[in-house]
Amino acid sequence: MAKVVVVKFKKGCKTYYFEAGKLQLSRGQGVIVETARGIEYATVVEPEREVEEKDLISPLKPVVRIATEKDENTVKRNEERRPQAMETCKEKIRARNLEMKLIDCEFAFDGSKVVFYFTAEGRVDFRDLVKDLASVFHIRIELRQVGIRDETKMLGGIAPCGRECCCAGSMSEFQKVSIKMAKNQGLSLNPGKISGLCGRLMCCLAYENEYYAEAYKKVPKIGGSVGTPEGTATVVSVNMLKMTVKVKIEKDGALCYRDFPVDQITFRKGSGKEKEEAETPEERAAKKLEE
Repeated sequence: MAKVVVVKFKKGCKTYYFEAGKLQLSRGQGVIVETARGIEYATVVEPEREVEEKDLISPLKPVVRIATEKDENTVKRNEERRPQAMETCKEKIRARNLEMKLIDCEFAFDGSKVVFYFTAEGRVDFRDLVKDLASVFHIRIELRQVGIRDETKMLGGIAPCGRECCCAGSMSEFQKVSIKMAKNQGLSLNPGKISGLCGRLMCCLAYENEYYAEAYKKVPKIGGSVGTPEGTATVVSVNMLKMTVKVKIEKDGALCYRDFPVDQITFRKGSGKEKEEAETPEERAAKKLEE
């Protein structure tokens, strides 16, 4: 086990490991670290933590120093320059009639460059735009095209659940999500109900997928015929949290609805689920949300 300090940079939730050395660090403290992109400012998340050697990328880089008041002022000054830089870049984009949407910008800690993030439907020739911006800022200019999920992660927002978007508030990396996850959980395949602010499938579909994928194999198919203590019935709905099945039974010319635990009904496991079924219009629309 190796002892490390855990830090994160200004944007995003992903954390990184650095060697603290003899520095006495505290949670929330600013530090200066060296990365592949140069010297950067970061915030301490955990002053000391033990991590398995196999989880570390050797050699582990050390924390250069604790951030000084001058460093803090530099970070603040870079942040204050951001709004004007964004407006300038937007003006240059409009002047060049480029099909791109500016999302964010970030000044390097040492002031050596500024990075502009944008989205676009296809490739954009921004060579002339880089020259325009370089003539204004007189530092190195980088333009990076990001995806629609990255846009939401950078800008943030309130998700349909009423909480902050997972990608912006709690996810260090994007997880693979698919329409099959929504089907396993018995959710409506209405795109408006299973898509996030980015217009893609909600990241939270992956959170409990492992449980639902297993539970889905243990319950009968909706609309299928099953045996119950009261006779043959048709499945109306299933509750994979309580592992119960609602069925309808015909008795004396009338339909009766009953709830039974899964272990009290008999059915052919996986019956009909392994067969390919014709896609409904909702399924076809929902599949477009997948990346």
